[in-house]
Amino acid sequence: QVQLVESGGGLVQAGGSLRLSCATSGRTFSRNAMGWFRHTPGKEREVVATISRNGGSTYYADSVKGRFTISRDNAKNTVYLQMNSLKPEDTAVYYCAASAVYGFSTTRGHYDYWGQGTQVTVSS
Repeated sequence: QVQLVESGGGLVQAGGSLRLSCATSGRTFSRNAMGWFRHTPGKEREVVATISRNGGSTYYADSVKGRFTISRDNAKNTVYLQMNSLKPEDTAVYYCAASAVYGFSTTRGHYDYWGQGTQVTVSS
């Protein structure tokens, strides 16, 4: 059974930092794209950042460029999202996702496996 388990969410003041982790089990995703998405009520789930299978390519939404960094450790089957200079508008449930097929993708529909989500709340 494939599982993606996020951790590291919480409450932080504006300007602070959080590091999200996503541990995978049940299969290896070292040859597959992984990504972080977020959802706030009333909006569609949006891509935050994605990373290629070897970490050589990354994508960031314009809203997080220069503040967030995605990385992965294939030996540990884990992907990370370092979030700095957090803003209240970053408040959302953050989801980790993995693609079954693509080595790199920025398209939400290309991701097949999803975690349960972790809440990030940024206070002003």
